[in-house]
Amino acid sequence: MQSSSEKITELLKVMSLLRDKEYGCAWDLKQSFKSIAPHTLEECYEVIECIEQEDIQHLPEELGDLLFQVVFYAQMANEENLFTFDDICSAIINKLLTRHPHVFPDATIESFGKENNLTPEQVEANWEKIKQEERQKQVSGSIPSLLNDIPQALPALLRAKKIQSRAATGGFDWKEAKSVIKKIYEELEELDEAMLAKDQMHIEEEFGDLLFSVVNLSRHLKLNPESSLRAANSKFSQRFKLIESMLREKKLEMKSLTINELELYWELAKKELAKRS
Repeated sequence: MQSSSEKITELLKVMSLLRDKEYGCAWDLKQSFKSIAPHTLEECYEVIECIEQEDIQHLPEELGDLLFQVVFYAQMANEENLFTFDDICSAIINKLLTRHPHVFPDATIESFGKENNLTPEQVEANWEKIKQEERQKQVSGSIPSLLNDIPQALPALLRAKKIQSRAATGGFDWKEAKSVIKKIYEELEELDEAMLAKDQMHIEEEFGDLLFSVVNLSRHLKLNPESSLRAANSKFSQRFKLIESMLREKKLEMKSLTINELELYWELAKKELAKRS
């Protein structure tokens, strides 16, 4: 049985052969950093979906697909003498050692073993403090800001949460969830006013403010807004599909029913799915 290091070596070899200019795969040879990026995001979501569905059987396969993305980037970079897979490993090892001083006091594996009594919250606070110090060192030619290195490409909900969390480290934050709820009501009123004025640009702006405030509430409730919305999407889909099935059995068209009739089917679907869970 091959060791982990041997498996990694074999995977790197397979990737290099796929990019072989004479005998490699035409599709793989055509790819670039930018063309692969959307596939990387897709693979991330497929891993998340496996986890959410508790599909442990297929999780190794999906994690393998995600690992392949890293190997793909490493191979393309190696071809251009930019960096190697070893550089990727070194970067994350150094980061983990540096950002866990409570586990590795001297930022070395050899220094592991010192007892500490930090809570998860204290660990997270220390992690953010170290990251902030790193960001200050990296800033060059730009105005320093806590928000500087938040990726634009993040899904909007996650980026909103990260922006708010980063701002909170600077003391810019509500002290309790109730204050955020009050803000949500204020944003709803402002959206209602914009709708009454029929000002589409203002409506979009106020709707965005409302979403941003709801994300802020999720942060105060220690929830992941992306996961919460994905769960809501899944719940709605299950109920909707069950309603479709009920209507097919009765040979009814959804469009022919009133909203009150559909609401009755919605409640039936909720009860039926509750029985199954």
